[in-house]
Amino acid sequence: MADLLTLRSFEIESVEKKGKDWILDIDILPNRAHDCASHRGVGREIAAILNYKMKSVDYKLKYIKEKITDFLKIRVTDNILCSRYTARMLINVKVASSPSWIVERLEVCGLRSINNVVDICNYVMLETGQPLHAFDFDKLGGNKVKNIIVRKAEKEEKITSLDDQKFDLDEDILLIADDEKPLCIAGIKGGQGPEVDKSTKKIVLEAANFDYLTIRRTSKKLKLVTDASWRFEREPDADLTKEAIDMAASLIQQVTGAGILSGLIDVYSKTDKDKKIALNPNYAKNLLGIEIKDKEIKHILENLGFKSSHRGDILEVVIPSWRKDINIQEDLIEEIGRLYGLEKIPGRMPLVALISPQKNDYLIYRDKTKDILLGLGFCEAYNRSLVSEREVSLGRKKSIELANPISQEQKYLRTYLMPSLVSNLIENKKRVGDIRMFELGRVFEKIQKDKKQTTKEQKSLAGIISLENTEKQTPFYELKGGLDLLFNKLGITDCWYDDAISVKSSIPGFYQPAKRAEIKTGEDVVGWLGEINKEILDNYKIYTEAAGFELDFEKLVRLASEEKVYIALSKYPSVVRDISILVGKDIKVAQVLNIINRAGGKLVQDVDLFDMYKDEENFEGRKSLAFHVVYQSKNRTLTDKEVNKLHSQVIKALEKEGWEVRKQ
Repeated sequence: MADLLTLRSFEIESVEKKGKDWILDIDILPNRAHDCASHRGVGREIAAILNYKMKSVDYKLKYIKEKITDFLKIRVTDNILCSRYTARMLINVKVASSPSWIVERLEVCGLRSINNVVDICNYVMLETGQPLHAFDFDKLGGNKVKNIIVRKAEKEEKITSLDDQKFDLDEDILLIADDEKPLCIAGIKGGQGPEVDKSTKKIVLEAANFDYLTIRRTSKKLKLVTDASWRFEREPDADLTKEAIDMAASLIQQVTGAGILSGLIDVYSKTDKDKKIALNPNYAKNLLGIEIKDKEIKHILENLGFKSSHRGDILEVVIPSWRKDINIQEDLIEEIGRLYGLEKIPGRMPLVALISPQKNDYLIYRDKTKDILLGLGFCEAYNRSLVSEREVSLGRKKSIELANPISQEQKYLRTYLMPSLVSNLIENKKRVGDIRMFELGRVFEKIQKDKKQTTKEQKSLAGIISLENTEKQTPFYELKGGLDLLFNKLGITDCWYDDAISVKSSIPGFYQPAKRAEIKTGEDVVGWLGEINKEILDNYKIYTEAAGFELDFEKLVRLASEEKVYIALSKYPSVVRDISILVGKDIKVAQVLNIINRAGGKLVQDVDLFDMYKDEENFEGRKSLAFHVVYQSKNRTLTDKEVNKLHSQVIKALEKEGWEVRKQ
C-alpha cells in the first residue's frame, strides 16, 4: 500500500483483549483522503489488496410510532453550499459514560471521551469518514415543531463554541441555526446551547455534506481546524450521510435503550452518482506492458468495489461514488497495475522507431558561429529586444514603437543589435580594458507587404571590439581579420569589403564615415563593418577606439557551406622576399595585393602585409606598406635566378603605378 498510505505500528495494552494489541498510524496521500480518511475506507483497500472479502455490519433500526416530521423540520437556504442534510430523532435517551470498548478505541485514535451520545457520533465518524453532530431537541428554539435552518451568517453575528471560544462571523460563513440563534459553525464546530448533557432525553442527529471550498475558507478565516473540518475539506462521499446516521442511531439505541422516531429527513439537491467508464482490456495490457487475463482484470475491479460488465470487447465499469479520483480509463488501468503488483511488471526498454531529426541549418551554424567567436576571445552578450529612444536614434531605420511600453527604456523594438552592444561596451569599459563582445539575436523592421505595413523579424549577428593598446593593431583591422576567419570557417569564400559607400547606402549612422565598409557577396549586402563614431564614445567619456560589425545571420546561413576544397601542400621549399613601397594615403592595400599577385603569377603563393607606417613630415601625405612575398612551385625547386627575375617583375609593376619601391 506504499502508493496509497504509509504505516507505522505501535504496541499497546488492550483492555478489551486483556493483552497486547497494535495501533496502525496511517498517513493517507491527498488523492485518497476523500474515501480512506476512515477505518472502513482503509479496510476496504486492505481487503482489495489481500484479496479478502469485506464484511459489512447490518445496523438494524427499531422504530417507534411517533414520526420525526411531527417534531422537526429542516430548511436549507443554499443547495450549493449544503448539497445534503440528513436528520434522525431519538427519544428516551439515557446519557451516561460510554462503554469501555468505545472509550478505548476513541482514546487510541486521539479523541477524548465525553458521553455515550457524543462518543458514538465520533466513533461513527472514525468508522465511516462522515462527521455527525447531536443536538438536544428540548434546547432548540421554537414551539413543539422545531426548525433547523442551514444558512449563511448575518453581519456581525457571533457564536460561542463548545470549548468557550468566541467567534465573530460574516456573511461568507455557513451556519446551522434554529429560529432564534446559531447552533454551530457548519462542518467545523458545535456551539453552546443545544449541546447534549446528562439531562438530555431527546436528541436530533445530523449528517450533512458541505461544499469543501467553503469549509476550507471558513477554517482558515477562523483559524479553527477540527476532525470534522479536516474531513469535509477533502470532499467526502455525499451518500455517506444516510449510512452514517443509521449506524449512529442503531448504536445509540443499543447503548442507551433510546427509541428511534420513524421516518428520515433527507434534504438534498444532488447525490454523488456512480460514473461509468469504458475500459479496453487490450489497451490496459499494452499500457502496463504485461499479459493479464480479462478474468483477472474483472476480479481486481470487483475487489475494489467496481461493478463491471462486458459490452463486446469493452468492459463497462461502474465507479462507486466514494472513488472521486477515478475519472478516465487510465485511472482504472493504474488501479489494475497497483493491485496486480507493480513489482511484478518487468522493466523493458520501449520499442520505438528512431527517426533522425530534420537538419536545421540555423541551429548548426548558430552553434558553430558562437564557437568560432568564442575561440577568438569574444564574450557573448544577451540583451532585450526592447530598447530606449536613445538607442534607436543611432540607426537609420524607422523604429517600431510599442502601444503600451513597460517603461521609457523599453519603448521600441530594436532595429539593430549594435546600439545595445555599444551600451554594453560603455558599462564594461568602467571595469575592463580590452573588450570583445558579440550577440546573436532578433531585430525588427517595418516593411510594406501587399500594400500594408507589417513587421519583419530576422536574426542578426553583431560584434564589437575595443582595445587599450592600439599601437600594434587597431580594432578595425583586428575585427576585419576575425570576420575573415569566421567566413573561412563557415565555408563562405566570396565575401569582400566595399568602402565606396554611396548616398543610398543603408549603413547605419553609428559608424565613422571614413572607416566603414559594406560586407558583400557579389553585389548583395550581407552586413557592415566600421569604427564606432567618436562622437558617440566621447559622449560617454570613452577615449579609446572601438569597431563593430553587424551581419544578416539568415543570409550568412544560406551562404555557409560544409564542403571543403583540399589543396595538397607543395613538397618543394618556398622563398620569401620582402618588399616595401610608398603609396598615396588613399591607396588601398587590396590594390597593391592585386598587382603583386598579377605580376608574380602562379608562383606567388602568398602575400602578407606585415607593416604599415604613416609619417606626414617625411612621406609628404604618403604611407609605407611592407609585405612578405612567398614564392613556391608545386613541381620543382625554384632557383635564385628565377625568384630574382619574378621579384624584379613585381617591382617594375608597382613602379609603373607611380609608387616608390624603397631600396634597402
